[in-house]
Amino acid sequence: MALVILALGSNLGDRADNLHRARQALAPDFELSACSSLYETEPAYVAEQPRYYNQVCRAKTSLSPLQALRRLKALETKLGRVPSARFGPRLIDLDLLFYDDLILDTPDLILPHPRLLERSFALLPLWEIAADPVIRGRNLKEAFAKIGVLVPVLHQYFVDVLVMDPDPAVRDNRLRLMRTISETCRALARL
Repeated sequence: MALVILALGSNLGDRADNLHRARQALAPDFELSACSSLYETEPAYVAEQPRYYNQVCRAKTSLSPLQALRRLKALETKLGRVPSARFGPRLIDLDLLFYDDLILDTPDLILPHPRLLERSFALLPLWEIAADPVIRGRNLKEAFAKIGVLVPVLHQYFVDVLVMDPDPAVRDNRLRLMRTISETCRALARL
C-alpha cells in the first residue's frame, strides 16, 4: 500500500459538511490515518469568491498514482462538483499532493503537487500532520527555518480557525498573517 497525502477544500455550501462527506467518501480506496484541523482561508489566484475551508489528510491506498487521481476526480463529481472556471469556487476540491516519495512529471499527473509551495492553505495543514514533509527535494521545516518563519507560532493562529474570533481586528490580523504566509510560500518556491 502506498502512503498518500491528500488536500481537501470547499468554499460553497456547508463547507465543513462538504469536507466531512468527502472524508467519508474516500473509503474504501483511501484508508485515512490522520487529518489536519480545518483551516479557513482566503481564496488563492481568484479573489472574488467565498472563503475556503481546507484540510490535509494522510492515507494509504492500493491504487496506482494515476488511478488515485482519477478516483479523486470521480469522487468530486459524485459529491456534487460541477465544472467551472479554473481556480473558481467549488463545492469540493480533492488533490493528490504526494504519493509515497514518488517524483513524477507526466501530462496527466505531476507529483509532488506542482503548486504546493505556493499554497499556504495546504502547507499549514500539511505541517500539522506530517512529521518531516519533503517537497520537491526540500525539507519543509528546514526551508521555513531558512527564511526565518516560525511555523509553530503561525500554526497556533489557525489550529482553532473554526472558532473564529468575532472581533474584526483579530480577523484582519489573521488575514494579514495568511497573506504573509502566502508571500513566504512563493519565496520558498524560488529558493
